[in-house]
Amino acid sequence: MNSDKIKNGVEGATKRALFHALGMTNEEIAQPLVGIVSSYNEIVPGHMNIDKVVNAVKQGVSMAGGTPIVFPAIAVCDGIAMGHQGMKYSLVTRDLIADSTEAMAIAHAFDALVMVPNCDKNVPGLLMAAARLNIPTIFVSGGPMLAGIVDGCKKSFSGISEAVGAYNAGKISAEKLEEFENKVCPTCGSCSGMYTANSMNCLTEVLGMGLRGNGTIPAVYSDRLQLAKHAGMQVMELLRKDIKPRDIMTEDAFRNALTIDMALGCSTNSMLHLPAIAHECGIELDLDMANDISSKTPNLCHLAPAGDNYVEDLNEAGGVYAVMKEIDKLGLLKTDIITCTGKTVAENIADVVNKNPDVIRPVENPYSKTGGIAVLKGNLAPDSCVVKRSAVAPEMLKHSGPAKVYDCEEDAMTAINGGEIVDGDVVVIRYEGPKGGPGMREMLNPTSAIMGRGLGSTVALITDGRFSGATRGAAIGHVSPEAALGGNIALIRNGDIIDIDIPSNTINVRLSDEELDERRKNWKPVEPKITTGYLARYAALVTSGNRGAILEVKK
Repeated sequence: MNSDKIKNGVEGATKRALFHALGMTNEEIAQPLVGIVSSYNEIVPGHMNIDKVVNAVKQGVSMAGGTPIVFPAIAVCDGIAMGHQGMKYSLVTRDLIADSTEAMAIAHAFDALVMVPNCDKNVPGLLMAAARLNIPTIFVSGGPMLAGIVDGCKKSFSGISEAVGAYNAGKISAEKLEEFENKVCPTCGSCSGMYTANSMNCLTEVLGMGLRGNGTIPAVYSDRLQLAKHAGMQVMELLRKDIKPRDIMTEDAFRNALTIDMALGCSTNSMLHLPAIAHECGIELDLDMANDISSKTPNLCHLAPAGDNYVEDLNEAGGVYAVMKEIDKLGLLKTDIITCTGKTVAENIADVVNKNPDVIRPVENPYSKTGGIAVLKGNLAPDSCVVKRSAVAPEMLKHSGPAKVYDCEEDAMTAINGGEIVDGDVVVIRYEGPKGGPGMREMLNPTSAIMGRGLGSTVALITDGRFSGATRGAAIGHVSPEAALGGNIALIRNGDIIDIDIPSNTINVRLSDEELDERRKNWKPVEPKITTGYLARYAALVTSGNRGAILEVKK
């Protein structure tokens, strides 16, 4: 066992003395030491129940003959961080989480790990750590929130965001806004639609790192605690069989994840996180493959914000495995690869049934014949940009309009709320990328304001920042190269005509190469917005969005 080096022999006496100080018995010290990474805190609704999940994991580990030892991981609530300086600290925590988990796991020589994340950057950060450490590991999340009910209809966090826009536009009363505020988030858990947290928890099942139901069993269900106990027991089986994360997260597993991403209509943030996780596995994911996969993969689910179904509905319909079973009818999955169950994908989904074809459409009747996410390229985004195609109104799949350009989110919000944005416009928000932000803020507030003002079917938004999974509409993010690196988005001026063609995967500004070159001569890099602390260090190391915003030490 990995922990033998710290607890055996004469030299281990010093360590054993410290284990005794923790109240451990000799019997506990002799067993495998299983680190349980708890992202419990009292500020994130998706994490407030994780203490109970962790306790259930501990019971499972103990029942299977391991010694559970809990240590923490941080987590930021994107909804609370949204729209101010705090959002600069959201994406960057992904690397803090991975780094701190690496430090704790190696310093204390754990034999295995159970990761207990839930919200947006916590899941990919811990997946990155799992790949980096490569000791037997399993995931069990805190689970999704139940949907709220307003006027007899299910609602989620995006409902309150859009209600704010509607109120500012004079479309709803203060009383109705307060009703949304009080009802859209009725329980603990990660926000109830197919936003980033639920997207990544669902994809953890597809990658093979979480047991069935990890992405969909609601946080408040007792099934979630049973799942946690089974995860605790199963990590001991992984340890006995020496099945490690890089045995599970192979290139085929990532292709499966991209495929089910398309079928589910996941958050565009998955296009940041999957390449970053793969990078830690020694696999380079080229986003060009996303369009190839999308061209073959039907979109089977329209979960909020794309539609009126929620993760709780997906759970009742059979969950992620049921989506995988549907997609496997087309032969699009690699099914002979190992997972954390100790079984192959084929064995995992063999007996699964789609219980609700209205929630998980059969492959014969998809929402669209192509996937939920598209990667666009053109002279505005030579390296790439990303859009959640399944959440775009049909009339906006192709759009041309004049640019309204803003150099930060705050200026764009002032313009939207001030009525400066009109039908046909293309709002451009730049210098919000990984380096320029720094931190690549989510633009949920601008997109929600656009939707709330009734402009969702006539106005597009383009940014080198990114979007919340709660965003819907023609919202195109991750423009690479970003403005801070001199990407062409930095050269756009008010009134320039931008052409968006999502079915053709193109995005262009109607400027010749000669005009762009001429403008570049007069372009000057902007001064960094942050020059001290963690964000300054992050900005110095981070790459563009098309590479997953990974940190790279320059050689």
